[in-house]
Formats: sequence, C-alpha cells, structure tokens
Amino acid sequence: HPSVNVISILSLPLPELSKKLRDGSLPPEHVFYAYVGKALQIATETNCITEYLQESETQLQKVKLTGKLGLLYGVPVSIKDSINCQGHDSTLGFIKNLNKPMAEDSVVVQVLRRQGAIPFVKTNVPQSLISYDCKNLIFGQTFNPLLYTRSPGGSSGGEGALVGGGGSILGFGTDVGGSLRFPAAFCGICALKPTGNRLSKKGIISGVPGQKAVAAAVGPIAKDVESLALGMRALLCEDMFNLDSTVPPLPFNEEVYSSRQPLRIGYYETDFFTMPSPAMRRAVRETKQLLEDAGHTLVPFELMNVDYMLFNFFLRGMFADGATSFLKAFKGELEKSSMGLFFWFLKSPNWLKTVLSWIAKPFVSTSFCGFVSFFSTVDEVWSLHHDIEEFCYQFITQWKKLNLDVMLCPMLGPALGIGYPSKLSVAVSYTTLYNTLDFPVGVVPVTMVTDEDEEELKGYQGYFRDWWDRTLAKAFHGSVGLPVAVQCVALPWQEELCLRFMKEVETL
Repeated sequence: HPSVNVISILSLPLPELSKKLRDGSLPPEHVFYAYVGKALQIATETNCITEYLQESETQLQKVKLTGKLGLLYGVPVSIKDSINCQGHDSTLGFIKNLNKPMAEDSVVVQVLRRQGAIPFVKTNVPQSLISYDCKNLIFGQTFNPLLYTRSPGGSSGGEGALVGGGGSILGFGTDVGGSLRFPAAFCGICALKPTGNRLSKKGIISGVPGQKAVAAAVGPIAKDVESLALGMRALLCEDMFNLDSTVPPLPFNEEVYSSRQPLRIGYYETDFFTMPSPAMRRAVRETKQLLEDAGHTLVPFELMNVDYMLFNFFLRGMFADGATSFLKAFKGELEKSSMGLFFWFLKSPNWLKTVLSWIAKPFVSTSFCGFVSFFSTVDEVWSLHHDIEEFCYQFITQWKKLNLDVMLCPMLGPALGIGYPSKLSVAVSYTTLYNTLDFPVGVVPVTMVTDEDEEELKGYQGYFRDWWDRTLAKAFHGSVGLPVAVQCVALPWQEELCLRFMKEVETL
C-alpha cells in the first residue's frame, strides 16, 4: 500500500510498536504485511523459514473484530519448528515427520494467540535439535544474516537468523544445551532461557523425549531485553496457568524487573575447559568494568570441574539410555546428522568406544576418554540424578556464600563457520552448565571482534592443545566485526532478576 511506511514500522522497537497497535495509531494489517515482506526477504537470504502459517491472515481479521487488546495485540511472532502449531508439521528436520500436521497448538502458542499475537511463520532447526548448527535434509542449511559463511547457531537457528535479520520482532524457541543462546549470540540479538518449568512445554517436541536429567526450557528471542520482558509478561498469565497446571502460577514480578538497587554480581572469564576467544574474554572484562563504574559490586567466582559436568552430567544425562531414544529417531532417515563425529561415536558398540578412547588419549582432553560407556541400569540413572542434585546444591552454596544476586559469564562467540559446530560439540561447556543446573540465563551482545582480537587469536592454543582446541582456533578465525555476547545468570525462578540484570548490561 503506497501510504504505508514499511521502513518506519520495521524500525519500531517492540514496546513502542505494541503501544501504537493498542492505541490504534497503527493498523494491525500494516504491521503484519510489513513483517511478512521483510520475513520473505530474510528467508530468501538465509533460508530460515520452514512454513508460512496461512491462517495468520484470518487471525489478523479476528484480532481486529474482537477488539480485545491483549499485551501482544497485532504483533506478528515467529515460532520454532518443534513448537506445535495446529495444522502444521513439527518436523525436527526428520523426513518421517513430514505431512503429520499437529492436532492442536502448544500451550505457548495458545497463550500468544489469546494475548493478540499473530504467529505467522515456523522456523528452521537442525535434524534432531541436538546441535548448535542449523541444517537438515528437508529444508537445508540456514545462514547467519550477518555473514552468510557463518552458522546462525542452533537449534533455534531459524529464529536467530529471522529475528537477527529483522524479519520477526519476537520469536520463541527452546534450549536444552544453549539452543536459544547460541543463535542469539551468533546473530547479535538477545534471548532468555528461563528455569525449565517457568513456561509450559506442553505441545513442544523434545530432541530426546522423556529425558529428565537435563532441563529443557522454552523462551523468547528478540532484538532487545525489553522485548523479551514483554514476551514473558504476556505468557506468565492466568491463561497459561489454567491451560497447564504443572507450571507454577508465578505472574511476572514487575517490582523485581524495574528495581534500581545496586547488584552484587559474580563473574568468571573462563571455565578452564574451553579457552575463551580473545573477544569473549574482553567482553566479560569490559562489561565487568562498566558494571563496577555504575556502582555494582563484582566478585570473582571460581568454577570447578566443568569438564566433569559436561561429560558425566550433561552428556551422560542426555543419553543415559545408551542414546537409544536419540538414535531411534534416526531410524529410516538419511543419516546426515549435524552432530558429525559425535553421532558416529554414539552409534559404535561399547568395546569400540573403549578402544577409540585409548587411541584418542594423546589427542583429546582426558575427560572425553572417560566418557565412553553409558548407563543401562535404572540404579545408575538414579545415582546420576542424585549426583546432579548434589552438584546443584553445592553450586548454590558457593553462590550464597558470596552473597550474589546474579552472575556474569562468557558466551561462546563469535559465530563459528558453517560446519564447525558439528566438529566442536565440546565447545558447549559455557551453555550446558546452566541447563544442568536449571538456572535462568540470558544472552546480551556487548561488543564486536576487533583487529586486536584477531591478532591475539594467533596465539590461541586452548587448555589441552588437542585436536578440538586447534579446530576451535580455526573456527574463530576471520571474525572482525562480528558480535560477541555475555551470559547473565540468576538463581532458579528468578527470571525477572535475570532480565533486570540483562537490561543493565544492555544499557551500559
């Protein structure tokens, strides 16, 4: 329509756009078609969309007629492939899941619709979701909107690319090992992984169904923190608590989010397992300095045994059944897993794993060599659950001893080249920690890779100087100008405090 200024609509931040939609100064269809047009452009460039939700046009008319002004009235939102939308497939990148439309919307999508939001597209994921790249045989590879040779991250990679490219103002994805945080960090935007059960997971398909050792979560992804907060506000309402009684009825706590009290913030620059890139380390240091200058107190936090957590809690927890459920999903599929070597390793018999780990000893980190056999008996799985609980209590004790409110940590970055995530499954150490602990954690971009960072990278050797460290150094290479983020962490159920801290980091 010639009278519609698409550029000005697309440049509005979500809180402002939402206000204009609600007070009637912007017609919902102008906003809707502005985003449909932009989404189409970004999809052409990055291959991030799997499906256009045709019924969104009918919903647009309905929203106008009812006149009920929900918190997201008229806001077009994007939805990750694995979050059920009635009448559409949730493929997880598997061919066998094609043409199996879902009978009903997931609770999250139902609540979004009741709040006036208009889900209009579904976005791409890696085959099986258990990967931080974004590629499958049905829809192909998704590219990073900032640099097409880079991965957009995963598994919510389609969301990262679409929101990062400006084709969606608010998206929803899931995270079991960093699946919201990688795309946000790689594409230069923000995301929040809440505590596992803060938002309903009813109607959301998991990569390893039934797995309870490591908590998955559903959460928002957007350009800025205020938009994430609005997304959380909209979902944390009576409708969600009624539709899913397993979710604690905790409405959004405005007082905590808007508080201006100085914070006591723990921080660390490395987990002593994956050596941070120079830009990652600098991102934490500079953010720490800005926070101190703004009157907050920063306290060093000593991380212990991250390699043990990664191999014995996260990976063993995810695949405690000997990876049977995970591998079953690939039955009859053309095996093109984006997990590369790791997938092949899972499939090999135990005796071969043992032999391989002995052969690999001189080349890879010692912890990996311990990670050869999975559990099979129930008592071993229970004992693992117990160990994870103990690990969590110890971590909280250390946190409370330092009297912390929140924590500042590195986030893997900059974006790795396409194909690198499948070779570097161990580089998930910075993110998986907070799924294992089930803490809320968000990602905020704070800086960009400089020429100095690139120069310093030449001396990068990693902690183990093994094949993985050498590959990671290559993956970081040539990234000047790409965004680098930090992680902001709070204790379980403290999403509002986490967002408040993220807002502080973003502002500074």
